[in-house]
Amino acid sequence: MMAAPSRSNPAASQYHPVLRALFVRPYPAVMGVLNITPDSFSDGGRFIEPELALAQAKRMIAEGADILDIGAESTRPYGSKPVTADEELQRLRDILPAVAGLGSPVSIDTMKASVAAWALGNGAVIANDVWGLQRDPDMARVIADHGAPVIVMHNRDSVDPAIDIVADMVAFFARSLDIAANANIPQGNILLDPGIGFGKTPEQSMTALARLDDLSRFGLPLLVGASRKRFIASVTPSEPDQRLGGSIAAHLLAAQRGAKVIRAHDVAETVQALRVASAIEDKR
Repeated sequence: MMAAPSRSNPAASQYHPVLRALFVRPYPAVMGVLNITPDSFSDGGRFIEPELALAQAKRMIAEGADILDIGAESTRPYGSKPVTADEELQRLRDILPAVAGLGSPVSIDTMKASVAAWALGNGAVIANDVWGLQRDPDMARVIADHGAPVIVMHNRDSVDPAIDIVADMVAFFARSLDIAANANIPQGNILLDPGIGFGKTPEQSMTALARLDDLSRFGLPLLVGASRKRFIASVTPSEPDQRLGGSIAAHLLAAQRGAKVIRAHDVAETVQALRVASAIEDKR
């Protein structure tokens, strides 16, 4: 496996204040998913209307979500339809500022720099880029200009069952971190996401989770989103809304391997599982 460049591990005091506040507990923070899209793989179409989106945001906060991740374009690996920046912004305009007004940190899930710029200027405090700063050439600059934390996710244009997926992730993240450094994004503002289900076979997604420790070489906090993903159905055939057990199993293993943030649709159940696992571990 190729080696990653040597990078400094940010001390806790060097993390962006938004991230520092999330990392004070012995178990991971939970990021609640709020898709305001018609075609997301699990909950597409449920929260497009502003009042429904706001109600869902309030529900997730009450259930224990530490962050709300709002996406207005589906990035599902199969069957999603690209939308223009104007359409993405139209979906966000009446929802994102209202959700940000609830007081919990909001992340904008977008691959477009122009959308990230608008969102970060209208209440979002974190950028979540499913292409890890490598798709829109202006994304790193926008994030640096706003001084925002960024979630750098691994992705691929196509699935290749023959590759070592962990080596691919390591090389991808090395490129992303070079882009971030060139844009003067501080190391303490960066989280890495292995991109479970993106550009991977189900087996590769499980390998990425099993070998999450391999990403510790970068010395950066990890975010894992295995919620309702297709690899679960490869083990036990199921529809997305029938994958809660598999999602929790994957997230508990991710937490054991050092994940600092868990991205989930089922907030209450995920929070309960993480807290109980942490309480049991504390008795050791």
